[in-house]
Amino acid sequence: MAGAGRMPAPGRGIPRHPCTPDEPGGPASPGPALSPGPPLPGQLSGSWGGGRQGWEPRGRPGAAGRGTQGVKQGLAIERERLGRDSGELRRLLNSLESKQDEYTRSMILHSVTRCVYLLEAEASACNADDIVLVASMLDDKENSVKIQALNTLKAFSGIRKFRLQIQEHSIKVLELMSTVWDSELHIASLRLLNNIPLPDFAHPQLRRVMPALMEILQSDYILAQVPQHHGPRSVYLTALDQHLEGGEKIYLLGSGSDSSAFSCFTISFIQVQVIRLLSSLAQKNDLLYDILNCQVHSNFLNLFQATQPGSLLFEVLVFAERLSEGRNTPHYHAVKWHYNEQSLHEALFGDESRLADRLLALVIHPEEEVQIQACKVIVSLQCPRDMGLRPSLCQASHSYFNNRE
Repeated sequence: MAGAGRMPAPGRGIPRHPCTPDEPGGPASPGPALSPGPPLPGQLSGSWGGGRQGWEPRGRPGAAGRGTQGVKQGLAIERERLGRDSGELRRLLNSLESKQDEYTRSMILHSVTRCVYLLEAEASACNADDIVLVASMLDDKENSVKIQALNTLKAFSGIRKFRLQIQEHSIKVLELMSTVWDSELHIASLRLLNNIPLPDFAHPQLRRVMPALMEILQSDYILAQVPQHHGPRSVYLTALDQHLEGGEKIYLLGSGSDSSAFSCFTISFIQVQVIRLLSSLAQKNDLLYDILNCQVHSNFLNLFQATQPGSLLFEVLVFAERLSEGRNTPHYHAVKWHYNEQSLHEALFGDESRLADRLLALVIHPEEEVQIQACKVIVSLQCPRDMGLRPSLCQASHSYFNNRE
């Protein structure tokens, strides 16, 4: 058996992705000369299709065709390193304008996303029309194309000059997230929304989708959507996405004995993304009441259990701290608010809430950042920010925690 650390050669076992650079220091891959047109998804030995069950074989390439895509992308990266424009990204975007079937559109967008991450200079040279073209794919009838378009917009949002323009499509993204019940689409939408500042004109739409966000946060529907049959190549894709996005894991299918663990990871990942978005919105004065008055399930405080992943616990605690601080500001206190009995406010801060018990248990959590954040929430509950200069007021006999003893 070959060494455990060696990766299978392209064309054997694990196909090379169309935008994967050659291994550093590895031998040059043989292949035909570059063609002037864009790469066709059907030429790949295997392809990742959004909405399909993992990798799908696209036929066995001949020896002359093996490694062609790797060579093309490796040369594109090398040209950029030398200050030359490979034209690869431009060819892909131009091909997107042509009439293509759903699978081809999805694969072209997937390749565009990779190129935006890998070919920084070429991505920065793109223009507003390119963003409009990609955003137009959000209206496609196929979810797989919408998902890839969201991923491409997420990639472009890392370039400062495109952020304002991408913000203009935030209402469409929110609409998709609240009307299409699809785990991959939710992840792609949330990752994009968390990467751009949401404009004020999107606040009315945010109020409308708030119940949907809360439902996504508390729902176990994702388990039912994890495919049962998919190959081991998805593990390789996870590593590729970590390489491209600085270690950030994104939604990719697990397999075999790891599928259960992957299901838990997927749920946790979506919950983290939703909580991050809600935490950001909780700092908007005109959205705070809408968040606090959202209806939640009776077991909402399960999100604060010590058995939850540390990353999720940390984000939930940050969310709770921002809500606590927000409701104690003079601006918020100036209005007499009324909450429904099953609201988030009652679950966290109501007379019957068991939040204090959960927080005290998290003070001894194994992860230090969870401990620290739990203490911050406790302090915010006992000593509101506007009373910070008067510590004696924090020791009143009606302390939030004294009532829980």
